[in-house]
Amino acid sequence: MKRILYILLLLPMFLSAQTVSVKDLKDGDLIFQDMDCGPLCDAIEAVTEGYKGADFSHMGMVVHRNDTLYIMEAAGKAVRLNTLEKFSKNTAKPMLVARLKKKHQNLVPQAIAFSIKQLGVPYDPEYVYSNGAYYCSELIYDAFMFANGGKPFFTLYPMTYKQPGTSDFFPAWVEYYKAINKPIPEGQPGCNPGGISTSNKIDVLGNLSKL
Repeated sequence: MKRILYILLLLPMFLSAQTVSVKDLKDGDLIFQDMDCGPLCDAIEAVTEGYKGADFSHMGMVVHRNDTLYIMEAAGKAVRLNTLEKFSKNTAKPMLVARLKKKHQNLVPQAIAFSIKQLGVPYDPEYVYSNGAYYCSELIYDAFMFANGGKPFFTLYPMTYKQPGTSDFFPAWVEYYKAINKPIPEGQPGCNPGGISTSNKIDVLGNLSKL
């Protein structure tokens, strides 16, 4: 009995270490990245906890169009469809793949339809929810909320830009918001890749195989 229990406890560890082939990616799959973008990414990851403690600062959604695989993402200047090859160049670290649980798969077509309508919507450099622009996880949040009949599917949390255990903002955020001449949106509702990666509405499949 103890041996069986031990194996069951280790099973999630083995599953998360699995490799997902590119050819096995399906529409609606979510890909999480630990981006290499310096102090800002470090600050994002310091205040958010991803699946099994992993660090994630960016995410996108798999979309097939005309037999070609793309990643739907809010990045750069606007919402866009990016090739997986270009998307993968954001990081040298393994990318995590997750899929909506079977009972939620019916939401995928409408989530994709919504996100396609957002192509060209400006990227949100303020990271403020529902201000007419999108950051990466916000696009995914809204896409699945739309598909869910307007009811939240993932979860919004109060956002923080402060160093854990202190009342001090990360210097990187202070400099960033000063540069764009906007107030730091401390405490406002928002979402992040790490939080979505821990949702009980998705199954983590493993790391994406190298291209």
